[in-house]
Amino acid sequence: MLELKKNYSELAPTERVLLGAGPSGVDPRVLRAMSTPLLGHLDPEFIGIMNDTRDLLRYVFQTENLLTLPMSGTGSSGMDTVLSNLLEPGDKAIVAVCGVFGERMVDIAGRTGAEVKVINGEWGRIIETEQVEAAFNEMPDAKVFAFVHAETSTGILQPVEDIVRIAHEHGALVAMDCVTSLGGAPVLLDEWGIDAAYSGTQKCISCPPGLSPISMNAKAQEALHNRKTKVPSWYLDLTMIERYWGQERFYHHTAPISMVYALREALRIIAEEGLEARWARHELNAEAFAAGCEAMGLKPFAQEGYRLPSLVTLWIPEGVQDAAVRQHLLKEFNLEISGGLGPVKGQIWRVGLMGSNSTRKNIMFALTALCSALNAQGFKASASAALEAATAVYDAAGK
Repeated sequence: MLELKKNYSELAPTERVLLGAGPSGVDPRVLRAMSTPLLGHLDPEFIGIMNDTRDLLRYVFQTENLLTLPMSGTGSSGMDTVLSNLLEPGDKAIVAVCGVFGERMVDIAGRTGAEVKVINGEWGRIIETEQVEAAFNEMPDAKVFAFVHAETSTGILQPVEDIVRIAHEHGALVAMDCVTSLGGAPVLLDEWGIDAAYSGTQKCISCPPGLSPISMNAKAQEALHNRKTKVPSWYLDLTMIERYWGQERFYHHTAPISMVYALREALRIIAEEGLEARWARHELNAEAFAAGCEAMGLKPFAQEGYRLPSLVTLWIPEGVQDAAVRQHLLKEFNLEISGGLGPVKGQIWRVGLMGSNSTRKNIMFALTALCSALNAQGFKASASAALEAATAVYDAAGK
């Protein structure tokens, strides 16, 4: 009989300030919701909780789409769900890429058997309207146009309305990744004409990772129901899952009960604050943090005018070691930030200011800690200058 080689103590993880690219910190109310008693996944009480969660998701997505629900799994499951349900062998798709998550869209779209045309953009810059026009001129019969609204690997916030208009003029469905924008920046599915979108719970929604909110309009649902082949993934097949979240309550898989509790509470917190107030809070705190960083000599990475309010990206100064700075922050301040991915690995930092973590207190703390880490590397950074610059932003806003 196999025996244990050590005794395992009770969990006591260190309390971190999570200012990386995700997950973000979680409001204590959300954690309390997760610890409430379990119900069965077809219990009438739980069905009521599902209905609340679905309605709150429609509010946060700003949509009346009937097919709006949280998929089991993290944000990547939402990406897989949307693309795998809309595309099948022989279809054509155009995918805009200017970062890691656009690249993942290409991978998933290709796995469906669709022919994929890639719009290759520059990392740290938006996809330009002319690039989308050119792609549709080359593939005018594309069924789906997919893009990332908030590119987590670069800190870019992609303008939406013009590229959506072009796609619709060519009869394409529009699929949008809003994993790092939903709950932290305007996401207006109905107003923008987005046909399908997905997000994640662990970013600006401030809920633990484990669910991926998705939404599809009637046009996307029609494409789903008119498929010639089965959805390749049984687990992510919306033709069955929509029946569980709809009127039938047809059993598909056991829902992650505690995660649905958590999401409902996190969405309730967003509703209490109000979307416009929440968006403004993220914008103000990002502006203050960026001002403080520039005052200490750091330069922004993402294209000016198109920077995410929920995730700030910074060039790493010459002579400063990426890993050493992040280790200093973790060891001395219990503060996490993220490094770069792909071609900008080792060249940029990604600082998440998402959800409940986007506060003035955290901005001032992060600026002070970052100055300490930079000075330990021999880069002269003034904490007082950084804090004064951030304070000036708050003063100007009357906060």
